[in-house]
Amino acid sequence: MTPTPSLFEAPRRDRDDPPILIVPGLYNSGPDHWQSHWERELPNAQRVEQQDWERPLLGDWTISLAEAIRQNPGAILVAHSLGCALICHLAQVTGGRGVGGAMLVAPADVNREGPAGRLLVGFSPIPRQRLPFPSLVVASRDDPYVEIERAEAFARSWGSEFVDLGRAGHINVESGHGAWVKGRGLLRGLVQRVAAAERL
Repeated sequence: MTPTPSLFEAPRRDRDDPPILIVPGLYNSGPDHWQSHWERELPNAQRVEQQDWERPLLGDWTISLAEAIRQNPGAILVAHSLGCALICHLAQVTGGRGVGGAMLVAPADVNREGPAGRLLVGFSPIPRQRLPFPSLVVASRDDPYVEIERAEAFARSWGSEFVDLGRAGHINVESGHGAWVKGRGLLRGLVQRVAAAERL
């Protein structure tokens, strides 16, 4: 049986590798964003597409994500910013059916003030129930869209492992996270944790 780490090393997808669903946030993730790098580099990864990236509607976005999971059972979800809130809403509606695990990076605080905050009002309040699958929250101490204490509180509520990256901005291109190789290591650890839980 091919070991799970092959997901990150092999040039082709092995049937034992879990699918990876990339879940971007508001405005999608551009070509230099780490999510786009991972989509190109991981043979088992694909992006969850949304009809309108600039005017997010929770219902529409949830349907798109649910359909992607239906087509890729056991998927590991890799979310950034608003994508993290989307996954929590989906878990509340579906009970997490079909989800293997989730990596939640720079979870946007959908309750914040300002223009972007108003765009996210449909995603507020963010669900705080424990997630029914293994999860990892990765946050930064100087993220303009969520305070580190708030991100850590989210992680506790969700039952997620928490990783503090220090001063890493919004963990995106602007903060110097292009391919974000260290993030791939965090994803590898989550995939291994999911595989171990499935063996229990």
